[in-house]
Amino acid sequence: MSSKIQLYSLGTPNGQKISVALEEMGLPYDAHKIDFSKDQQHSPEFLAINPNGKIPAIVDPLSADGKPLTVFESGAILIYLAEKSGKFLSTNPRLRSETLQWLFFQVGGVGPMFGQFGHFFKHAVDKCDHPYPKKRYTDETRRLLAVLDEHLQGRDFLVGGEYSIADMATVPWVDALAAFYNAGEALKLIEFKNVNAWTERVNKRPKTAAGMKVLSVQ
Repeated sequence: MSSKIQLYSLGTPNGQKISVALEEMGLPYDAHKIDFSKDQQHSPEFLAINPNGKIPAIVDPLSADGKPLTVFESGAILIYLAEKSGKFLSTNPRLRSETLQWLFFQVGGVGPMFGQFGHFFKHAVDKCDHPYPKKRYTDETRRLLAVLDEHLQGRDFLVGGEYSIADMATVPWVDALAAFYNAGEALKLIEFKNVNAWTERVNKRPKTAAGMKVLSVQ
C-alpha cells in the first residue's frame, strides 16, 4: 500500500481546494479522477470513501494512529491536512478562529451560492425561463463578493496577513465565476477591486497555480 495520501477528486472549485492544499503543504499524494460523465461518484467503491457521493475525498494511509483514515467534505479535509502538515492554520487561538470563520464563510456561503448562480446562469438556461432564480443568485453572489471586497481592503490575504486554508478554499470559487461560468460581465466583477487584486496575488503562487490544474476539467 502506498504511503501517499490518495486524493479522489475533479478539477472543479471544490476539488481544486484540496489539490492546492496538498501542493502548498508539500504532502505527497496520488490523484484519482472521479469522472462524473461515467457516474463514478455513485460507484460502490467511491461511496465507500464518501457516502455522500461528492468530490473531493481523501484517504490517508498513515494517519495519526497509524491506520488509514478517510476524510470527506472539503472544509474538513482542509483542516485535517493543515493539522497534519502544521501549515496554513495558525496555532494562535485568535488567528485560528478567524481562519476557521472565513473557511466556513466559504463552505456555507460562497460555495453553495456561487454554485447555484452558475447553475441558473450557465447550466439551466434552457430549463428555467423564470427570472427569479437567476436574479436571486446573482444578487447573493454580488453580496458575498462585496463582503470579501470590504474585508480585503488593506489586506494581502483573508487572515492575519498570511496565506491560509481560508484563501485556498475561496479563490477557486471566485476564479470560477469568470473562468468557468463566463459571468464576469454579468456580475460586474471589475467592481470588486480588492477581490481581483487578491485573486491575482494568490494565483501567482507557483504551488497554488499547480494545484489548480490537477485533474482539470477544462
